[in-house]
Amino acid sequence: MSQIKNNNKMDLDKNHNQLPIRVGILIFDQVEVLDVAGPFEVFSVARLNEKKRRIEPSPFRVLLLGEILNQVLAVGGLRLFPDVTFDNCPELDLLIVPGGWGTRIQINDVKFLNRIADRVARTKLTASVCTGASLLGRAGLLDGREATTHWRAFDFLHKASPKVKIRKDVRFTLVEPIFTSAGVSAGIDLALRIVSHFFGTEVGVATARQMEYPYPQSDHRMYI
Repeated sequence: MSQIKNNNKMDLDKNHNQLPIRVGILIFDQVEVLDVAGPFEVFSVARLNEKKRRIEPSPFRVLLLGEILNQVLAVGGLRLFPDVTFDNCPELDLLIVPGGWGTRIQINDVKFLNRIADRVARTKLTASVCTGASLLGRAGLLDGREATTHWRAFDFLHKASPKVKIRKDVRFTLVEPIFTSAGVSAGIDLALRIVSHFFGTEVGVATARQMEYPYPQSDHRMYI
């Protein structure tokens, strides 16, 4: 179990000069709603100066990324529409690969997996939520790496990527350039730690406070 450090951040001055941080969240049919909406909310709520929260924008710019510009039906019936596709998506600083029941179909789509792999290769940081890890694994991106996923999907991840080192004891893994998290609400925890990764713990904690959500002080998994 790892405890958070007070100065957990990348080159803050460099990041300030390259704002906004461009985030792409992948969407597809039967994607899990909170896997998308949780990180989206975190990055939308984040501010670098709490005193100017109402007048300054988030340092993140979030785009929904789809295979084509068609409506996506998420788990439970929520309708989502992508901002961009793989073909016209600008360069990203961060790619979020969510999970959901749709991963059981997408994991057999070689073209889709290859497009994910191509985008990961061009992106500074990639993060999966829930069974999104299985998509990364099937694409060959987790071989020899530590990763986690929803507790019900450990076998699914192992079958997708036999060479992955599955961490069943943690809520998220933070080993660059690919982060992973457990299921559903764990994507919020991971996103908050990503905020801290870019801008320091103070900004991450303030973001959680604005959301009235507990900041993840460690990677301890609540349910296994």
